[in-house]
Amino acid sequence: MVEKDNIVLIGMPGAGKSTLGIVLAKILGFDFIDADLLIQNQSNKTLQKILDACGPTGFIQVENEVLCGLEASRTVIATGGSAVYSDEAMKHLMHIGTIVYLKTSLEELTMRLGGLYERGVVMKDGMGMSLSDLYEERIPLYEQYAEVTLDLDGMSVRDAARKLVDILSLQESNPSNPS
Repeated sequence: MVEKDNIVLIGMPGAGKSTLGIVLAKILGFDFIDADLLIQNQSNKTLQKILDACGPTGFIQVENEVLCGLEASRTVIATGGSAVYSDEAMKHLMHIGTIVYLKTSLEELTMRLGGLYERGVVMKDGMGMSLSDLYEERIPLYEQYAEVTLDLDGMSVRDAARKLVDILSLQESNPSNPS
């Protein structure tokens, strides 16, 4: 039996999945995996080069393969923002860990992000898609897969990590109480 002892962070590009993930891993004494870096290492290309070569659909297939093959224990996993486009990958991640949606308002994301295009962001409708369009498309997917939701607006990384530790320890002691 696979133990569900990982924490999987999902959310929009710029939500802070990698930054918060590192801090959270240090607090918990867990390992940390940045799925975007894992994809880059396994394909030997940057995310943007994968997107340019394979298009959004091909990128999602590559991401799905990497995420479905991920095996970890006591690890914080920061996914790419597009992980939610692959139901197969999300089911695997739910099987090995608790899915935490790092919720960030569109206003906050707009302040944090410059352009989307140099970040290797998957946009199904291509370059004509705005951050607002991407936000509207992805939010229902993040909400669908989330087992825990943490609203990050106005929170420091350290405060967010501590709050998440509190939420997860409460959830662990009372599994019938989804937060």
